[in-house]
Amino acid sequence: MSISGVGEDKDNKEKENGNNSNGLVLTRQQFTPSPTSEIHPLHFTWVFWFMHRNPGSKILNYESSMKKIAAFSSIEDFWAVYSHLRRPHELPNISDYHLFKQGVRPVWEDDTNINGGKWIVRLKKGLASRYWESLVMAVIGDQFDVGTEICGAVLSIRSSEDILSLWNQSAHEGRINLKIRDTMKRVLNLPSETIMEYKTHNDALKDNSSFRNTDVFR
Repeated sequence: MSISGVGEDKDNKEKENGNNSNGLVLTRQQFTPSPTSEIHPLHFTWVFWFMHRNPGSKILNYESSMKKIAAFSSIEDFWAVYSHLRRPHELPNISDYHLFKQGVRPVWEDDTNINGGKWIVRLKKGLASRYWESLVMAVIGDQFDVGTEICGAVLSIRSSEDILSLWNQSAHEGRINLKIRDTMKRVLNLPSETIMEYKTHNDALKDNSSFRNTDVFR
């Protein structure tokens, strides 16, 4: 099932307060950058990317169509960048936000990604902004606790649904993959009956598709 109105009436600020295993609290209020504030470094440097194409048009080179927005390596820098980004519900159809570790290209063929895959959650329209923010904060805050396994996350804005994807580097590590799936459900507070999908990047290369022919987990 796609995620419908579960938790829509909750204050979005409730979703902004996520503690990770290192005690970092990712909140706008605490980490608004200021000249005298203490810097809270992240374990990795992350990069935001953006891609858009007009409906009906085709992209011949997906990688070259992506625009690098900014890199950040502290919580303060994250909020400085994130607060200036358009919210997902403000984006036109067929747009993608990418958040990837610095040095990892947000494409299937990248050396870090090629043997991995992605977990997929399909969202009904209107929910992407809140779920994307929760996933981004969980990723940069190391809430998945799987070492270097997480490569990045993608939000795909489409006409009939929006799609969250969480990329990892080892498609065939079953125990780790299940931990990533279960953590993703927890940090997003997804209903227990939510359908999760997984697709390896090798399979995506074979059928040239991101979201078709996935493995479904109920």
